Amino acid sequence: MKLSARANRIQPSATLAITAKEKALKAQGIDVVGFGAGEPDFDSPDYVKEAAVEAIKKGYTKYTAVGGIDQLKDAIIERMKLDYGLEYQKPELIVSCGAKHTLFNLTQAIIDSGDEVIIPAPYWVSYPEQVILAEGKPVILETREEDGFRIDPAELKKLITPKTKALVLNYPSNPTGVTYSEDELRAIVDVAMAAGITIISDEIYDKIIYDGKKHTPVASLGEDVKKATILVNGTSKTYAMTGWRIGFAAGDKGVVKAMGDMQGQSTSNPTSISQWAAVSAYASPQDLIVQRTAEFEKRKTYIVDRLNSIPGIKCVSPSGAFYAFPNVSAFYGKSHNGKTVNSSLDFTEFLLEEAKVAVVPGDSFGSDAHVRLSFATSMENIVKGMDRIEETVAKLA
Repeated sequence: MKLSARANRIQPSATLAITAKEKALKAQGIDVVGFGAGEPDFDSPDYVKEAAVEAIKKGYTKYTAVGGIDQLKDAIIERMKLDYGLEYQKPELIVSCGAKHTLFNLTQAIIDSGDEVIIPAPYWVSYPEQVILAEGKPVILETREEDGFRIDPAELKKLITPKTKALVLNYPSNPTGVTYSEDELRAIVDVAMAAGITIISDEIYDKIIYDGKKHTPVASLGEDVKKATILVNGTSKTYAMTGWRIGFAAGDKGVVKAMGDMQGQSTSNPTSISQWAAVSAYASPQDLIVQRTAEFEKRKTYIVDRLNSIPGIKCVSPSGAFYAFPNVSAFYGKSHNGKTVNSSLDFTEFLLEEAKVAVVPGDSFGSDAHVRLSFATSMENIVKGMDRIEETVAKLA
């Protein structure tokens, strides 16, 4: 059976692929330290699980409105108002089956054939692929490691053309952990606003931030900026609710309606039970989130220090999210047991085979000089994994 051209163009998710390999090895009884999965190792909060059980008991197991129940929209609106002073109305909000689904609906709703979307690199693996699925053209904005992977507004301006439809911002970033001060963000946003392009702001890691920094939503920079921005977020990372699949977008009600129409012809509503669990996530006290972020920060400090202590590896310290993105290109051209490492994929396969450590190759994120390690795992695993990496890369010569 012949596949569509669209299906042939798309690339599988590298993060999901490495996680599948890791699980397959573990199923064989092999002790693998996994740094691949982009999900917290913490369990969903008890109050979230209790809300889901209560929803089942009350029979909240039927279809809901396509874009989410009013109670969840109200909880999200109140959370954004409390945390950031942002005010949205329900017609400006849609709840979808995870932030990835939200972004998919968004690109389908606003991108036409030939439209250009500027995506800073390193980038989350799905941004370019979703633009391609919408028949748009990803335009990659390279950032520099020596600048902490931050966007240079002057470089952004150079890439804008009459075909530019949108700019994707993701901060704190997956995979680099970079985030921005308010002044840095304003300088970037000013360029986008002057060009009249849409800002897609993926802020899924907004609560996982370190070093005393604070998160500034793009939409908080002024009413005109808010009107030009579609804010994307969800429960997966902050509340350790990856499997519940709840994400949302907030912004222009015309765009939100179009996203709802797309969703109505695909998934319909997000899972009803998950929606009620998410109400509890947003409406409950946030103390647990603060505690868990503090634990992530301890892990971040340890893993970055260990990586930078290994000869041949250098790693920028992330300001948020739960990823380290070390540069391992110093090992390219080196060999062990007749196998030469020439790329991030080679390095990833070398670690998996020799050290039984799973990381994700950086070429999938737009930088072949790097690999990504998720430190959303126990400190015990991190220590064991770092010991194995340090011992194993020393074999390359």
